[in-house]
Amino acid sequence: MNRPDVLVILADDMGFSDIGCYGGEIETPVLDGLARRGTRFTQFYNSPRCSPTRASLLTGLHPHQVGIGILTGDERPIGYRGDLAEECHTVAELLRDTGYGTYLSGKWHLSADMKNPSSSWPNARGFERTFGTIEGAGSFYDPVSLRRDGELVSEARENDDFYYTDAIGAAGAQFVAEHARDRADDPLFLYLPFTAPHWPLHAREEDVERYCGRFDTGWDELRAQRRQRLIAEGILDEFWPLSERDPEVPAWEDAGEKEWQARRMEVYAAQVSAMDRAIGAVVDALEAAGRLENTLILFLSDNGGCAEGLPPGGHDGFWDLPMIPQSTRTGDPMRYGNKPQIFPGPEDTYASYGPEWANLSNTPFREYKHWVHEGGIATPLIAHWPAGLGTPGDLCRTPAQLVDLLPTILDATAAEYPLERDGHTVPGPEGATLLPALRGHDRPERPLFWEHEGNAAVRSGRWKLARKYPGAWELYDLHADRTEIHDLATDRPELVAALTAAYEQWARRVGVIPRENIVAGRVTDFSGLPCIHP
Repeated sequence: MNRPDVLVILADDMGFSDIGCYGGEIETPVLDGLARRGTRFTQFYNSPRCSPTRASLLTGLHPHQVGIGILTGDERPIGYRGDLAEECHTVAELLRDTGYGTYLSGKWHLSADMKNPSSSWPNARGFERTFGTIEGAGSFYDPVSLRRDGELVSEARENDDFYYTDAIGAAGAQFVAEHARDRADDPLFLYLPFTAPHWPLHAREEDVERYCGRFDTGWDELRAQRRQRLIAEGILDEFWPLSERDPEVPAWEDAGEKEWQARRMEVYAAQVSAMDRAIGAVVDALEAAGRLENTLILFLSDNGGCAEGLPPGGHDGFWDLPMIPQSTRTGDPMRYGNKPQIFPGPEDTYASYGPEWANLSNTPFREYKHWVHEGGIATPLIAHWPAGLGTPGDLCRTPAQLVDLLPTILDATAAEYPLERDGHTVPGPEGATLLPALRGHDRPERPLFWEHEGNAAVRSGRWKLARKYPGAWELYDLHADRTEIHDLATDRPELVAALTAAYEQWARRVGVIPRENIVAGRVTDFSGLPCIHP
């Protein structure tokens, strides 16, 4: 068999159960089709934030090892460099060096300098052709830092019909078509990281209209319905109860401004469906080129649903950040924030859907983006590769995480991983290939680790130790209680001690900076960060 093409698709701030094949009421026929013909993971984990996930996915290392411990932006000497380190490989570099054509269409968000090309920009990290944004967020109608092959472009300003999600799909499809035309005998690697459905809530009105009334029953009933669909799909154990509604969120029957609340989720759903449509454009291009059967497709989200209001963290200077437009392309004033008088969707709005709907997105789990309880780090993962895996339509229950993706891709493509890059020693991959698990074989269990802003966790087999900084450690038996309802820390102190020791050893090895040290140093300059959450 020829070496496969590889397509890695990353959603932005999308919850565990949003897409149809994971229990959601959002229409995602392309992803659902890939899932039904491929494999869905039930226990795959990302990192709890945008940049760390991207760093880990592309390098096969933990984000702290490559300078992206929190987000982009230099916080040294008391924090992380916030810039993708040169002492690591990217999967694009490794595949390019074995003859792959390498392409990126979408969001980068791994560079401290988002204006001036540097050694951490995608064209310097193995991608031969690129389209997308260096910034981590922004308008879907007029995105900041939109570049093609490293050069600023004004496509959004020149096209009244521009919508970033569609443009990402169109550019990805173009890369596939041009590669098939010009390098037909070479395999390709395409990284397709969307900004959807990250705030702001921006969607074409015709996409929003298809969801009119879909969410009028409210978050309580919809969470219960999603749980039942997850059970029916075999993704969720019927004995795991639904986590309680976020205590800061009212019961739907007590919520005010219901029309506005429903509109927020309607726009969010439209963003997800637009992403599915854009993915379809790339899948169609692969099929038209006769390459779909031998393409390894991996789809996942970068973290759990995002509960941030706008401005996040109450940051006074948020609206002055470069990624926030000061007016629309036609000069109309912007309407900022989550206010009932502002119905989101159009270009002149800038809003988010808040904890009310993020709690739905993360059904059945607790917590959100930023945290390492299941709601922050559990992601759908779809794997589709008919020539290499068949068309099983299976569920894979093997626990795994981001660092396993690079070894999986290298295994599928027979690419090597040198332990040196440009004269620098490079750490070996932290994960292991998922191909045996995808082919129905057992894979040795190993502990999984997370840390973000002091929020920390370790999973070893059925046991998960987690904390919400600066709180105490909590212990959960995920075989009996995946939704983390029953904290067993006081019942099993010896297990807490053992897992804590394992976590501390890992944290020292990968370069985690203790959160209390950063807090004591009072990092106060968040001006370069697209997601502000001190």
